[in-house]
Amino acid sequence: MQPPVGTDHKDDIEEGDARRLDSQPDTQFDVKKEEIAKNVGTLQRRLKSRHIQFLALSGAIGTGLFVGTGQVISLAGPLSAVLAYFITGFNLYAVINSMGEMATWLPLPGAVPVYAARFVDEALGFTLGWNYWYQFAIGVPIEISAAALVIDYWPNTISSAVWITVLFVAIFVVNCLPVRVYGELEFVLGSIKLTTIIGLMLLMFIITLGGTPTHDRIGFRYWQQPGPMNEYLETGSLGRFLAFWKVFIQATFSYGGSEMVVVAAGETENPRRNIPKAVRRVFWRIAIFYVGSIFLVTLCVSSRDHRLLNAIDSGASGVGASPRPYISVVCWELFFYASTRILYSTALDGKAPRFLRYEKFGVPYACVGVTATLSLLVYLNVSASSADVFFWISNLSSVSTLIVWTSISITYIRFNQGLKHHGIPRSSLPFKAPFQPYLAYFAAIFSSTVALFNGFDAFFPGHFSAKSFIPPYIDIPIFAGLFLGYKILYKTKFVKVEDMDLWSGKEEADELESTWEEPKPRNFLERIWFWIA
Repeated sequence: MQPPVGTDHKDDIEEGDARRLDSQPDTQFDVKKEEIAKNVGTLQRRLKSRHIQFLALSGAIGTGLFVGTGQVISLAGPLSAVLAYFITGFNLYAVINSMGEMATWLPLPGAVPVYAARFVDEALGFTLGWNYWYQFAIGVPIEISAAALVIDYWPNTISSAVWITVLFVAIFVVNCLPVRVYGELEFVLGSIKLTTIIGLMLLMFIITLGGTPTHDRIGFRYWQQPGPMNEYLETGSLGRFLAFWKVFIQATFSYGGSEMVVVAAGETENPRRNIPKAVRRVFWRIAIFYVGSIFLVTLCVSSRDHRLLNAIDSGASGVGASPRPYISVVCWELFFYASTRILYSTALDGKAPRFLRYEKFGVPYACVGVTATLSLLVYLNVSASSADVFFWISNLSSVSTLIVWTSISITYIRFNQGLKHHGIPRSSLPFKAPFQPYLAYFAAIFSSTVALFNGFDAFFPGHFSAKSFIPPYIDIPIFAGLFLGYKILYKTKFVKVEDMDLWSGKEEADELESTWEEPKPRNFLERIWFWIA
């Protein structure tokens, strides 16, 4: 627990905390009040358990699943697609458990950059803050581009600029609302998404079993012909492996945003109960909604069906119509919300301009304005096809996601080392993720490997172009430039384990923890509801 300001901390804290602090240098805790509170901010903890559960659900079901699936299946084939989503889902599971453990110990607003600065290097905190903000902020044009991609299926004379403006203004207005109102809206929209995906999964299952008017039982027909794994660039086993490897980047894009629940830790009621509850259920969301959905799609559609990639250009019937139930939902993702909280956290930590700390009614309006400015990139759709814009931006977002996941995993590894050095047993943590730190090591190695080799096809003879090389790799020099530039300019050093700040900001969560009551179900229906939300 953080010592009260202006007193001798060893006289004013609980005995257990005093024993823990006795082994630490006194100078580590001799801080000013503003330094203690600098990462806490003034956002309001108004998100309830059901809001957090559905924020996690909304982050896990979005554009990547609804729009990007066709590209994955067409390129890699059914078995490769299912395996790629399963392995990438496990990678996400490793990342979000690492985030969850840190966020329950220090539940700060959008605190991933703060963790990186405290446990690894100030330069990594700066770089991760801006890169994470960019990753989420660029997701807003992706969502609107995807909506435009679907809307264009139906013939209309309305300019795409009109649809873009309507969707953009709606997203902007919602993110200007107080967080409790925003949480209620996401709860409703998350319910619509849940209903939609369950309905689509049931429909695909019925179609597979022959529940259509033709009574054609499909089964595993498309796994047998044209086969479970497609070839890419080369023939034989090598070609099948290259196709399998190529779709990891699209699978990563599909999962991007699933860690939203941890980003919202600073605005969550009772974060040490609600964050672990949401994190523990990530595995089942991945297994059911992603891997399950992809598996059912591969049963219903052949990987050689040209409509998977060219439905809108060719006017194929049925493909564009299928997203009708969620056209108004797909663009209401949480990227805008998360990007503003990450930027706010970066500003609180002194690594972004001070004006970005401005908030009113618990909303960081300065960050909302900056994020909205970047989101204007969506108007590229007016002069370019939605499909091309979607491709470029989604690739940039995917690589950024992999770099961020690698950084988060490295940060957790350092956090784990810091706990050991300071004598803090894992049994004392509010949330103990399983299989740690091995999950973090896996995520760091896997994410960095995919990021480095995702653009391998650009180096095959006859395949090098701006489109094949720039999107897969442009974010790597940007990240490296930000990190090295900050490190050289401010002469930062890697944080030693003995100098890690594991306490600043923890006092606020400790004090509030006793004020939150554990809800008790009064009947069987409430017991079911509490399990869901």
